[in-house]
Amino acid sequence: MTNKEIVSNFIKAINDHDVEQIYNLMSDDHTFIDGYGDKYSGRKEMKEGWANYYKLFPDYYIEITDYTENETIIGLFGYAGGTYKNIKDNSNSNYWKTTAAWKAIVENGKVKYWQVFCDYNRLLAIIDKNQAV
Repeated sequence: MTNKEIVSNFIKAINDHDVEQIYNLMSDDHTFIDGYGDKYSGRKEMKEGWANYYKLFPDYYIEITDYTENETIIGLFGYAGGTYKNIKDNSNSNYWKTTAAWKAIVENGKVKYWQVFCDYNRLLAIIDKNQAV
């Protein structure tokens, strides 16, 4: 399987909310870096992290519009979005979508590194609004 196919399967698993498949596609020493630059390491820890993320954003998805790659690094560009579950009103104001980019490093057939670049301002405004209600 090519690196692009591995990353495509990883994205499919993310969009399917298939935590077990995400886990299977990560290396044991997998590193995840979020949009704030916070770093998380370890496949087991990330399995729990993804499961918890889907509890907050039950329809989270990423949409890839473009990509570029070299021997081990794939750059992905598109959108991320979802609905914040902990909303305290009945409007659709809990949905967010933002432009995003990802850096993926594949090693030995596994996703070793996954970094997200995006603007969380819309999402934070939704969370702040609902904590104040």
